[in-house]
Amino acid sequence: MLTNDSTLMNTMITLAGAALATYGLRLGGLLLSERLPRSPAFRAFMGALPGTILLSLVVPGILAAGPWGCLAAMATVVTAVKTRQTLLAMLVGMLVIMFQRHLF
Repeated sequence: MLTNDSTLMNTMITLAGAALATYGLRLGGLLLSERLPRSPAFRAFMGALPGTILLSLVVPGILAAGPWGCLAAMATVVTAVKTRQTLLAMLVGMLVIMFQRHLF
């Protein structure tokens, strides 16, 4: 629970700033999209971008977990490729980490 008026005001300013930043970035993207090249190479680059962003977020965590993190990631990938079931693949990766944490 908020304790005083200054905390409430700081919270409201923070939320308003976050909302303005979010919608400003969206609007900027829409306005900028008219100026982007339309070449097939650029489209391929933009199509690959979400995957590279995801990797940049996931790989440091895998490496920080050490060999067991790498093993869990490999088990996740193998399960995903063989079964084509994302939820099952995530569960396999989590089970590897749970095994490591509870038994070692």
